[in-house]
Amino acid sequence: MNKFEQLGLSESLLKAILDLGFENPTEVQEKAIPLLLEKDTDLVALAQTGTGKTAAFGFPVIQKIDANNRNTQALILSPTRELCLQITNELKNYSKYEKGINVVAVYGGASITEQARDIKRGAQVIVATPGRMQDMINRGLVNISQINYCILDEADEMLNMGFYEDIVNILSTTPDEKSTWLFSATMPAEVARIGKQFMTDPIEITVGAKNSGSATVSHEFYLVNARDRYEALKRLADCNPDIFSVVFCRTKRDTQAVAEKLIEDGYSAAALHGDLSQAQRDGVMKSFRGRQIQMLVATDVAARGIDVDNITHVVNYQLPDEIETYNHRSGRTGRAGKLGTSIVIVTKSELRKISSIERIIKQKFEEKTLPSGIEICEIQLLHLANKIKDTEVDHEIDNYLPAINTVLEGLSKEELIKKMVSVEFNRFINYYKKTRDISGMSSGSDRRERDDRDGGSRESNNAGGATRYFVNIGSRDNFDWMSLKDYLKETLDLGRDDVFKVDVKEGFSFFNTDPEHTDKVMEILNNVQLEGRRINVEISKNDGGGRRDHNGRSSGGSFGGGRSSAPRREGSFAPRREGSGGFGGRSAAPREGGFGGRSESRSASAPRTGGFSSDRDRAPRTEGSSDRAPRRSESFGDAPRPRRPRRD
Repeated sequence: MNKFEQLGLSESLLKAILDLGFENPTEVQEKAIPLLLEKDTDLVALAQTGTGKTAAFGFPVIQKIDANNRNTQALILSPTRELCLQITNELKNYSKYEKGINVVAVYGGASITEQARDIKRGAQVIVATPGRMQDMINRGLVNISQINYCILDEADEMLNMGFYEDIVNILSTTPDEKSTWLFSATMPAEVARIGKQFMTDPIEITVGAKNSGSATVSHEFYLVNARDRYEALKRLADCNPDIFSVVFCRTKRDTQAVAEKLIEDGYSAAALHGDLSQAQRDGVMKSFRGRQIQMLVATDVAARGIDVDNITHVVNYQLPDEIETYNHRSGRTGRAGKLGTSIVIVTKSELRKISSIERIIKQKFEEKTLPSGIEICEIQLLHLANKIKDTEVDHEIDNYLPAINTVLEGLSKEELIKKMVSVEFNRFINYYKKTRDISGMSSGSDRRERDDRDGGSRESNNAGGATRYFVNIGSRDNFDWMSLKDYLKETLDLGRDDVFKVDVKEGFSFFNTDPEHTDKVMEILNNVQLEGRRINVEISKNDGGGRRDHNGRSSGGSFGGGRSSAPRREGSFAPRREGSGGFGGRSAAPREGGFGGRSESRSASAPRTGGFSSDRDRAPRTEGSSDRAPRRSESFGDAPRPRRPRRD
């Protein structure tokens, strides 16, 4: 017997469930559905991405809707247009045998007039992004004053993206006597605040430990040099021939660059980021769902809400800034009870972040070594042999067999097999016999020693053979360690991990690079001007020692992510970035312009000088895009209300 029958669902829903192939409810569905069907109540459900939350609220809301009443009875808010459309499609599948129920998606990037027209025709359920819903309310295009149910899906993500005020305004428009169902993977302070303000004695259910990772996802990391990051990605793809993955990068530029490199190297890949039009994004996602794309390279903003079946791997090409973002990344795989793998490509300077993630998700990473070229060739050879063995013969070739036999006449079975395999296999042999071994790195005790000795910062430049520089710019030029690091890597055209141990003082700073970049640093920086003042860089005798905290900042002095004594200037060269670079860190210095989260792009009024650029993914607010760190709370109780001004 189908276990969904024991949850109290109607015959029409059970019939739809049978069509969808669902057999056993997930834990969150088992806990939530009977509660929501039994009575009208407020509910807080904490469960990881991929645990079946959509069905957990979707089945009850469909069953409780009055199909004969064409007024809007339920509002579902979701963080992104992709998730909005996904929920809408699933609800339509659930209600396929319920006559008269209409579900309308409301999201940015589409015609607001058409969406308003669809609602006016009669929409018992509206699925919306907060930005577009607030816009429609302001224009008087929608009436939610009589709804019976309000569902907040991925509540932590919506608040993390800066929708706090939108959500408060929307909920204030709804009746007090409605039922509010809040579904979230984590419980930051703002989610608790929403619950306290708009819910009455909510029932709380938790699947797994709060903020923990999914039990169906295993976590691995591979330690490499920064310059070998892309090579490591290729090896991971080659040693998993059937990989179907999402590859996460931190910026739009890196996303596009990695995707283009993969395509040039013969992989079926595509980029997904905020600079793509909606039509382009829809095309990419259609190809990915159809498995025409094997590796989807995406930013965090663009990938939110992706729900594609059977993703085998999530690859963190670069680690995210925030711990919650890693949790949402890894939740793209291991969904609906299936197993998945989350892989991190990490450098020595980032090892401390692995430990931070382990503490939060309450799971351990397994350190693995990248396979050698010979091992990859062996894997590919066996994969090819199995592919040939399992291929179904198309008998349309029978007419051509006499000619083929004539061509291959005289070849033994062994020679024929070798030649057939070599047609496909030679490119791997030719490539890997020329490559160097990048699998020799291992953290081992070094990881523990580094954490104990200096909070996970990179080794001193003397021990690591790095070059340390003195440069005559500092906090009075509106730099903190993170913005100076970004400026240096952009100006010098270096990778993010090629500049390290950045210490910012008031009138000067220090930083390190590997010795191979010394000539480039000296040549370029000594010919750059900053706001009319010539930059001077010299090789320093300072070894860059001193204890550092877990965010890579020195425990002595005023450098790092701390508040600068220099006044903030309007339109100044380098915007102060909130967040100290570690997970969840925040700079004490306020950012000009009122946005309370991490600074991800230069203000439009700020002049471009010396080549600084920031290319973080900044999709329009209506998509729900921000990399802001949510404030975490372990309990659903009193929490201060942090101010998060709306994004423009």
